[in-house]
Amino acid sequence: MDRFTELSLFIQVAERGGLGKAAEALGLSNPAASRTLASLENRVKVRLVERNTRRLYLTREGQEFLERARHILSELEDAESALQSATLNPSGILRVSASLSFAMQIIAPRLPRFQQLYPQLRVHIETANRYLDMIDNGIDVAIRTRELEPDSTITIRRLGTTRRFLAASPAYLANRGVPQHPNELSRHALLLYVYAKNPNELSFTRGAQRESVAVHGLLESNDGQVLRAAALNGHGILVQPSYILYDDVVAGRLVPVLDEWELPQLTINIAYPNRKHLSAKVRAFINFMVDEFAAHEYERKWTGRM
Repeated sequence: MDRFTELSLFIQVAERGGLGKAAEALGLSNPAASRTLASLENRVKVRLVERNTRRLYLTREGQEFLERARHILSELEDAESALQSATLNPSGILRVSASLSFAMQIIAPRLPRFQQLYPQLRVHIETANRYLDMIDNGIDVAIRTRELEPDSTITIRRLGTTRRFLAASPAYLANRGVPQHPNELSRHALLLYVYAKNPNELSFTRGAQRESVAVHGLLESNDGQVLRAAALNGHGILVQPSYILYDDVVAGRLVPVLDEWELPQLTINIAYPNRKHLSAKVRAFINFMVDEFAAHEYERKWTGRM
């Protein structure tokens, strides 16, 4: 029995929670998948998966083996990808992690072109507004807005910088008025992103002036798209990066507020595990994103005043 297939099937069973779904993902029949899993358990002489009529779950030994299996399979895939890079023909599944907003507004619209360039690559996007552990979650590349990674096994490459600014709908501002100074925000309905650094304090600069304002949200959320939708419906003033708000401002759906004041900017990086051989699929995606940022002049657009 092919050990590569055994490991692949076992990982798919763990991730998908069922033998049938795992078999379908690998193009195996259910009987063949069952034989493959049994072969793996017979060889390691440990029961890795418990089965009953209602569900399937990993044993304690299976959970421990899962991390080793992922590492082994990742190394095998990297070895294959290193060879494929010589022919510029990456294949397999590329697992990308990004916030929902970045995935929707930046990555997804560019996937058709990316997959025209690399037709043998399949893309899996894992949206998460908190930073996932890349190794534990099998992530190949992640888009992140922090300058440093606490994990030394993660490499980062800078894509660009973006402003953060305040904006509201024309209807909201017509009804509630336009704040002229940061200290007027206490009289307004604010829509706050809870995963921001110090979400209940906004630190503004304007030349040599410094203003720190304590704020409380009429609406708080862990997702920028929820806040964007609320702002578009006239619910209040939101604070978000330019890459989320740029198109709405250009279209007139949102209006910048206190735009002459600056909030701390965010650095947008692409992160990936620091392996001996950078896989062809990861290299292809990194280069593609770097080229896209340059071609669309995102940093110029996203750091300029609106």
